[in-house]
Amino acid sequence: MFSKKLWSGVALSAFALSLGGVAYAQSTGSQVQEDEVVVTAARRSIDGAILAETVPKSRASISQEFIGQQNAGQSILNTVNLVPGVNFTNNDAYGSSGGNLRIRGFDGARVSVTFDGVPLNDSGNYAIFSNQMLDPELITRASVNMGTTDVDSPTASAVGGTVNYVTRIPDAEFGVMLQPSFGENNFRRILGVIDSGALGPWETRSFWAGSYTNYDKWKGPGEIEKQQYNVRLYQDLPGDGNFAAFAVHYNQNRNNFYRNINRATYLANPGLENDISCLRPTGVNGVAENEANLSTIVNSAGQTVTNTTCTNYHNLRINPSNTGNIRGQFSYGLTDNLRLTIDPSFQYVLANGGGFTAVSEGDDRLDLGTFPGVDLNGDGDVLDTVSLYTPNTTNTRRWGVTSSLIWDLNDQHRLRFAYTGDYASHRQTGDFGFLDINGNPEDAFGGKDGYGRRVEGVAGAGNLRGRQRHSHANLNQVAAEYRGMFFDDAFTFVAGLRAPYFERELDQQCYSQNASSNVRCTHETPSAVLANGNVQFASTGATQYLPPFAATLEFDDLLPNVGLSWRLSENATLYASYAQGLSAPRTDNVYTVARGATPTSILFTSAQPETTDAYDIGLRYQSGNVIAAAALWQTDYQNRIVSSFDQDIGAFVDRNIGAVDMSGIDAQIGFELFDGFTLYGSASYTRSEVLANTPLGSSPTNVLLTSGAELVETPKSTLSMRADWDITEWLSVGLQSKFVGRRYSTDVNDEVSPAYTVSDFDARLGLNMIGLDNSYLQLNVTNILDERYLGSISSQTNAVTITDTDPGVAGNQTRNGSAPTYSIGAPRTFMLTLRTEF
Repeated sequence: MFSKKLWSGVALSAFALSLGGVAYAQSTGSQVQEDEVVVTAARRSIDGAILAETVPKSRASISQEFIGQQNAGQSILNTVNLVPGVNFTNNDAYGSSGGNLRIRGFDGARVSVTFDGVPLNDSGNYAIFSNQMLDPELITRASVNMGTTDVDSPTASAVGGTVNYVTRIPDAEFGVMLQPSFGENNFRRILGVIDSGALGPWETRSFWAGSYTNYDKWKGPGEIEKQQYNVRLYQDLPGDGNFAAFAVHYNQNRNNFYRNINRATYLANPGLENDISCLRPTGVNGVAENEANLSTIVNSAGQTVTNTTCTNYHNLRINPSNTGNIRGQFSYGLTDNLRLTIDPSFQYVLANGGGFTAVSEGDDRLDLGTFPGVDLNGDGDVLDTVSLYTPNTTNTRRWGVTSSLIWDLNDQHRLRFAYTGDYASHRQTGDFGFLDINGNPEDAFGGKDGYGRRVEGVAGAGNLRGRQRHSHANLNQVAAEYRGMFFDDAFTFVAGLRAPYFERELDQQCYSQNASSNVRCTHETPSAVLANGNVQFASTGATQYLPPFAATLEFDDLLPNVGLSWRLSENATLYASYAQGLSAPRTDNVYTVARGATPTSILFTSAQPETTDAYDIGLRYQSGNVIAAAALWQTDYQNRIVSSFDQDIGAFVDRNIGAVDMSGIDAQIGFELFDGFTLYGSASYTRSEVLANTPLGSSPTNVLLTSGAELVETPKSTLSMRADWDITEWLSVGLQSKFVGRRYSTDVNDEVSPAYTVSDFDARLGLNMIGLDNSYLQLNVTNILDERYLGSISSQTNAVTITDTDPGVAGNQTRNGSAPTYSIGAPRTFMLTLRTEF
């Protein structure tokens, strides 16, 4: 049923506002551990859903009441954007095109995102993909840890916090929900959910859900297509709190990228997008044709351009992905004071970011340097340079388990022992594929085995590919935590120790360019073998390559965390926390290798882990109609790696900027002004400072002047607000806004992205007055004021050319500038959703 309280979605009742509030962590063990705190601690609530507890860390949660007020199908990472310390930039209004998450200045690769305890960060570069999240209608709650992880977090990378969301439990009664949505840009979405109710002798419950989304990009050619399927079975077991659950999730995206542009282009031609069409030339026997400058395009302005390339054709700038998981949850009380929880999982990922390259038919990778070439376009000669589809594809199979043994010594003292295992087989390939005459890939996954036709060379040359490596990322982690309550439960003390042991098994099957991330995948015979073991090829001159190699790198640490809270009065609580963090190097980092001039073992140039020390102190206040919280925080960061997405190669590029000092304040308040009208506001201030200059070469004086600079992509200030008004029993409205301060786009801070404010409006009309119980019509308007702004940033080291980076050496050491690129924020967008249950 849709009571006023259920479907009004009052923001105050939707937010678990307190920074140290009720904790819904990712694993079953963490939920059991912290739900118990809710039972034993004093608490206040407003509208029954605002909870401020004694968990001694900075955390905020949102519930389905609030989630349901956002756009249908919206990414949960965008929905948590009002939480202080969080900044998410969405690539479009609907949430299926991806986006960029930051928490307290930490990018998404340093934030652990989990789905019922299953880690969603990529096992290679730790990236998160916001368009692959669970359908929001199936999420019962989501929580954000700001700056810290949980003691059992299944991660070797998260030093900036966590985002954890939990699937709803199937209903005990049979029911069907249908929810069609329509919007601008030809947006169409349909969601259907069937709840089985309690069936059989054990009253097993399940739900079965499926959704399909399709819409046009809001600018430029191309479309976004997404389909998702979810099944969850839930079984209560005998005994208090005992249960078992099993779930299956599958998500498929077929997306065209938006074209990122630099600031100069944005000011001059903000509508610039990828090309509408591209016609390749027809091959002529005996004529040398270079498709890189002989193709014909229709650009995004509708103009026909001849003698050019297909590189920006929209159907080559694509992001296909097939992802899924199977997950279980089990919680059972072995005795009255001893509980076991086990969460096993399996995940599958197949994805790439598209790509284009024009390849000569005489490329030595094809003909081994001993044959005239290979006819790629079928015109009867080997004289041409031919357009090919060149995606970098990632294929991952991942097994995991998170388990806890929770021992209640008595009502005030508890011990918890946890084990986390995460084992990923991570295959990264770049099998080239063919294009049709109109520039479209024969298969979205190129020449990957089992998919499209491969670009084969002569006998013994193999197929043409841009990379080929197979890694195993293995995490074994044990943890222990003590929680005690003292002085009539007014004082809570928590101490934990997390001990991750992380192993990367590397198998590089291509030649690696010395001290570079570039590779050459070939069966050519080297023209020279150097004294240090490196090789050279006739076709690449003096460039040195390391032969294919295998290696195992190990990273481990002991990571303590301590938290305490003190209930100062009936309404006020003080808390403080300290935690250490570790982020092991990413796959792309550790495959960048080098050798010196003399025989030596392989040097892994980027194999240093990042580490953090995080400190928080916060104060919470709660009364009958007000909840407020504020936290001061400090994070000391060593060996910071900055990552940005390179759209041309469809991959992330990393750079090390050394130590960073970060601090700030997060605050939020919610209150009920009068019955049915609530206000929520949050504010964050973040100070970041890079502590050293960035070395550029072997000379100690050749540096990039980053000392004293602010961290890229990190707004110094953010402000959020939301107002909700239940006007009548059947009509409610909401308005929310987010201000984001200016953000630097380069490491040396020579380019800045301006501040912006985005406001959204929602209204819900119950249809019970016309006899449609359990039904409503919802209007969502995103960016209602039609703000023009720059969203996600692909940052660079310097935008302006630096004349001399090394004054200690004679002559100028010039470093050319490289302009950062930006996604453009989506304009005002309308969406209408009809939801009905029966």
